Amino acid sequence: MKFHADADPVWREALRVGHARIDAEHEEFAGLIQQLCAAPDDLLAPALEGLLVHAQAHFADEDVWMQRLDFPAKDCHQREHQAVLATARGVRRRLQAGEIRPVRQFAAELAAWFPPHVQHLDSALAQWICKHSWDAKPLVLHRRMPVPAMAA
Repeated sequence: MKFHADADPVWREALRVGHARIDAEHEEFAGLIQQLCAAPDDLLAPALEGLLVHAQAHFADEDVWMQRLDFPAKDCHQREHQAVLATARGVRRRLQAGEIRPVRQFAAELAAWFPPHVQHLDSALAQWICKHSWDAKPLVLHRRMPVPAMAA
């Protein structure tokens, strides 16, 4: 299965969790997933490497917050991070051996995994960070898009 560049984007405003740094990193991560999904075969290696480098740094940041603030779901959350990184490394090895299909499958699965991970685990982490930092919950304002007029 190949994810096409004109397919639904991985990032959407509804994925904002209300923590500026996490949201910015998520938007970048989603863009890297999108690039990997749409990359031609000859650009899969650099797209995968860019995604892997970003994921390692982003997951490490989240892991530090979870440890420092004793986030209750940290074990589950960290296991998901570890699984994504281990899979990405395995896919990279297969790509280096000349296999393209595993990269395409990984990209499609990652695009499907990302939104629920953000909506469940990362949004809970953002709330936990805000609670411990400011004794508050994050506030996310979404723009309401105008609804087109109905034809009579």
